[in-house]
Amino acid sequence: MISHEEMYDITIIGGGPVGLFAAFYAGMRQAKIKVIDSLENLGGQPGHLYAEKLIYDIPAYPAISGQELTENLIKQLERFNTSFCLGEEALRIDRFEPEVDVPYFEIETTSTIHYSRSIIIAAGNGAFQPRRLNLEDSKKYEHSNLHYYVNNLEQFRDKVVAVCGGGDSAVDWALTLEPIAKKVYIIHRRNKFRALEHSVKLMEDSSIEILTPYVPTNIEGDESKLNKIILNESRTDNYLELEVDNFIVNYGFSTSIGKIKSWGLETKRNAILVNQQLETNIPGVYAIGDIAEYPGKVKIIASGFGEAPQAINNALLYIDPDNTTPSVHSTSLFEGE
Repeated sequence: MISHEEMYDITIIGGGPVGLFAAFYAGMRQAKIKVIDSLENLGGQPGHLYAEKLIYDIPAYPAISGQELTENLIKQLERFNTSFCLGEEALRIDRFEPEVDVPYFEIETTSTIHYSRSIIIAAGNGAFQPRRLNLEDSKKYEHSNLHYYVNNLEQFRDKVVAVCGGGDSAVDWALTLEPIAKKVYIIHRRNKFRALEHSVKLMEDSSIEILTPYVPTNIEGDESKLNKIILNESRTDNYLELEVDNFIVNYGFSTSIGKIKSWGLETKRNAILVNQQLETNIPGVYAIGDIAEYPGKVKIIASGFGEAPQAINNALLYIDPDNTTPSVHSTSLFEGE
């Protein structure tokens, strides 16, 4: 028999911004909450991929970095006793309807089993992996000065940095690094960039050296770090050697909801279909944020923040039909603190 200590009211799968805010609101509703995430640290894609980059669509923040947003959400959550299970991928869920008890879910992760009355999936775009540089020796330098995303700008201060890619992220990183690094190159296989025109114009007017149309064909270095990139001008026999301290490759990221597709949920591409209550086709399982899909969906973080309280309230109503949504505002909950 499952003990009271093992059973949670709501288990949130996903520790990104939307999952963290859902956990906070669940705490306001005095629910017993657990958050599961496959990454070792909270924050999801904004916290890991865009830690130093600015986000502009968070209400009341004209601009905020992914790291600061994550830190603020964690601080907001500290007033509640939330359980976390990090570094564990959710592999499967099973729903049970015992004759002498209310329905519950068994959630299997990489090394353990969790029990919950309901589930909210806030897994963003799913597991994400960078599209890597397909060159000999590239893996050898991935833990030194070959980067696929940036978590600490200071490591590039007064360094010679090359950024490879033609989209918004590559151009944004080049612009962000220009006042910090000693020298910034941007390498793209085409003459035309895919980034926003305004960003491209800023780059063209900056000190960033634009190398187009070039592709990296080789990298050279010692046992610990790469120090040279060999570039080939597209459709020619012309080659260029570039000496660098750091190489940032931004070919984009591949995402997949992975194991979630085998859970019996109704999905469309990499999204889970939900109704107006944000409930999936499995009773008691809800989805919010980028992974949730419904007519008119706007996939920005602010939308996920708005979906979080709705899903929490509906999950608690699913657990106990008498547990109606309170009308009290947060200003009344924490008075006197």
